[in-house]
Amino acid sequence: MTDRIAAGTWVELGSVVLPAGERAPQVPTDTQAVPLELRVKGFLVAAAALGEAAAVHTAIGRRLSGTLLAVEPPYAHGFGPPLAELLSIGPEVRAMLLDTTQPDAGHTDTGKSRSGRDE
Repeated sequence: MTDRIAAGTWVELGSVVLPAGERAPQVPTDTQAVPLELRVKGFLVAAAALGEAAAVHTAIGRRLSGTLLAVEPPYAHGFGPPLAELLSIGPEVRAMLLDTTQPDAGHTDTGKSRSGRDE
């Protein structure tokens, strides 16, 4: 007997949006050879078993259907390792913003600091 997943459980569904060969012509050949698939997470509308057709209500209220793939799926995405070139940008920009020794291009002295307060 197949275990049924209760309605209201957080699940992941999958479906084929475009079969292989029906992708846009500008898509690379190796990409055209595989289907465009959709994966969506949401709350199961009615009890279903893994591999069965099912429907979900997403977090933003959409109702979508597909094949039940996973129960309580984790978020497994990431942004990869940090890039050394980007790690110093925040401090560099803060230093540039705080550097009052460099005159602004086209700046006219109004008697006020950059914050707008009287000096």
